[in-house]
Order: sequence, then structure tokens, then C-alpha cells
Amino acid sequence: MIHDVSEKILARMQYLEEEDRIDRENETPRLERLRQIPPETGQFLYLLAMMAPEGQFIEIGTSAGYSTLWLILACRKRESLITTFEVLPEKIKLAQETFYLTQTSKYVELIEGDARVYLPDMKNISFCFLDAEKEVYEECYDLIIPQLVTGGLLIADNAINHRETLQLMLDKALSDKRVDALIVPIGKGELVCRKK
Repeated sequence: MIHDVSEKILARMQYLEEEDRIDRENETPRLERLRQIPPETGQFLYLLAMMAPEGQFIEIGTSAGYSTLWLILACRKRESLITTFEVLPEKIKLAQETFYLTQTSKYVELIEGDARVYLPDMKNISFCFLDAEKEVYEECYDLIIPQLVTGGLLIADNAINHRETLQLMLDKALSDKRVDALIVPIGKGELVCRKK
């Protein structure tokens, strides 16, 4: 259990969890759904983020800001900031609402745009959570790994439930001598890579 979660953050998390559940039950079209991580994955991300070395925190795929809130909890304690990227305008509005209602805006920079445009210029990345369209994972991996600091972490969601789609990228990560990597069977499966 993660402690020290404010009532405002907890309330917003519970709201988004319920919205996500309803989306799935109603078979809402894929791009319209929140498609967020389950709570246990959020707690896992928080613990990893707390152990990451000094450097930039980034997230690729904000959606409504649920996973971002878990990372903000770590950033708040580390007195740092997370930069998160989202391409869908309706998701950006939801995320802005999330950060406003939880009074966490000062810990997050929300960028409307494709992270792949910005990644080549980002240096000293210490933590990256990748949860975007699966077709861009391999390209994002190739852009992020060279920018990770020693001991930096890249965590990619959906390594089990979308394994077939991600297989080439997963094989690349698991055989990449620049990182230690494994797939953790929590939530939908998390690929965890640590830069050597």
C-alpha cells in the first residue's frame, strides 16, 4: 500500500478507475476509452520512480492523467517535475482537469504533441513510462535508451496483453546489452529496462 496520498488525488484516482471500468464494460471505442493502468501498476510505477536516479522524468501517453498522478506522487517527494506527452485533444482536457482538481499542476508539464518529435532533444532521462499506441513503442525505445542516464529506467506497459504486437520491441529490449531488462507480470505486463 502506498501511503500519503491526498484526499483530492485519491478521489480523482477512484473517479478515473470507475470511468475506465465503465468504458470497458460498455465496449467504448478504443481511442475514446481511458485505457489506463490498473492501481497495482500505478503503485509499482511509484516505487520504481522513487528509486530512479537524478534526471528527467517523462511519460509517453498521458490519457486522463491517472498514471501521471502516481508518478507525481514520486516527483513531489523528490521535488522534481514530470513531462508527459499526449496527442489526443480530448484526453489533454481530461488530464488538465485531473491536475487542476488534484492541485498537482506544478509538478507536471503536459505537452500536446508526439513525443517522438521531442525525444531526440531530451537529455539525462532517469525515468520513462511508455504507454502509447503500441505501433510507436519500438521507435520510442530507440529514441529513449541512448538518452537514459546510468541506472535510468524505461517501463513499457502492455508487455503481456499486447505481447504479439510488441514482440519485436520486446525481443530487442531483452537482448539489448545496454540495459538489464525483464517483463514483470503485474497489471497488463510491464517491461522494465535499467540502463547499465
